[in-house]
Amino acid sequence: MTILVIAEHDNVSIKAATLNTVAAAAMVATVLDDEIHVLVAGHEAQNAADAAAQIAGVSKVLLADAPQLEFGLAENVEATVLAIAKNYSHILVPTTAAGKNVAPRIAARLDVAQISDITSVDSADTFERPIYAGNAIATVQSSDRIKVVTVRTTAFDAVAAEGGSASIEKIDAAADSGLSQFVSRKVTKLNRPELTSAPIIVSGGRGLGSGENYTRLLEPLADKLNAALGASRAAVDAGYVPNDYQVGQTGKIVAPQLYIAVGISGAIQHLAGMKDSKVIVAINKDEEAPIFSVADYGLVGDLFTIVPELVSALDA
Repeated sequence: MTILVIAEHDNVSIKAATLNTVAAAAMVATVLDDEIHVLVAGHEAQNAADAAAQIAGVSKVLLADAPQLEFGLAENVEATVLAIAKNYSHILVPTTAAGKNVAPRIAARLDVAQISDITSVDSADTFERPIYAGNAIATVQSSDRIKVVTVRTTAFDAVAAEGGSASIEKIDAAADSGLSQFVSRKVTKLNRPELTSAPIIVSGGRGLGSGENYTRLLEPLADKLNAALGASRAAVDAGYVPNDYQVGQTGKIVAPQLYIAVGISGAIQHLAGMKDSKVIVAINKDEEAPIFSVADYGLVGDLFTIVPELVSALDA
């Protein structure tokens, strides 16, 4: 049986989360000596299909192109997937908002158990996933004929976006389910890298004291490093920044090359969202703060002094 990855895309290009999901699929494919297919379900999405065909390790791209798939409504994507599901042993989607919307529907209709948020592939039927906010790792084995799996993208290094030469096959899209309709979309436009894909993140917590301090101290540092800006839940709840910035178990899971935590104590929910970062730098006046337990480098001191000094050092 073959492995299917449901691509996340904008009808023009493939989103980075798909590349991480293909990496997880490749581990399963290696065990089974199987192929990887990628489904692009959208409207006027030929460019996205062409991009998917270039992904390393993909042997075939399935393009379902219809107006009812333009906005990725889960009910319509689900119905399209169900029409071809019997041809696959594994169906993988990224653990993103879109993936978490469609995967449970597919699993329920197939009458199988969803395997959620995997961080490792032990074998074709055995996976690892974090539980208790990452404090324990569960090993999950499934005997279901079709395994529906969501992939924590930060746990798998992305495959190359170019170099592949997959064939593209057009398939029929399922009819509009009529269960939901797209009304509107409000997109936050940022002049800096997107949080979940940025190689460097500067993140602030309650220790900053106010939204004004967050902006005054962290934006210059992020500008110097061409970094994305993040925040702890405490900072978001206090109104320092919008919830789009939140990193953590109930926010966004990130794993950049460099994560700088400023004024963040390190609550377990926050650590669950960033502890897989390659290098973690923590700045906090409390030397007993939990953040230091995961930090590669720790600076104990007044952030109102340390952060401007860092910016000045980067100017030098």
